[in-house]
Amino acid sequence: MAKRKDQADFSPRIANRKAHHDFHVLEKLECGIALVGSEVKSVRNGQVSLAEGYARVEARDENLYLYNVDIAAYPHAGVQTHEPKRVRRLLAHRREINKLLGASTAKGKGLTLVPLAMYFVRGFVKVEIGLAQGKNSFDKRDDIKTREAKREMQRGMTRKVL
Repeated sequence: MAKRKDQADFSPRIANRKAHHDFHVLEKLECGIALVGSEVKSVRNGQVSLAEGYARVEARDENLYLYNVDIAAYPHAGVQTHEPKRVRRLLAHRREINKLLGASTAKGKGLTLVPLAMYFVRGFVKVEIGLAQGKNSFDKRDDIKTREAKREMQRGMTRKVL
């Protein structure tokens, strides 16, 4: 039976909250990822850690690869289990890969590719990667200040006026 558009998809969206704290995200790209069956089951269970992951374009074959993303071993996989921190190939169009390669290797920019989220689209696992520039400690403090100020303004606006 086909799924209707209004039916909710209960698959998890795994977000890398640390990425927005440590980096200024300049550009985002959604791409597929080549996984084995037990990895897909673990992703569906939400057992993924994107916190220390990064992506890189390899010069040898000009493909995009994802490093240091920990997808936990699926307990019911038996002998056909996977290695949790293996290098995984990301699936993107050639022009998108060339664009990221040009931007990330620009001299003096200090840009990197970080995974921002992992989620399902029509049964396929997708990874959102971002072209990001590292934040300094004072940038992080400024972000915390603005977030606190917004929170205080929201609190002030929701209070009843007598």
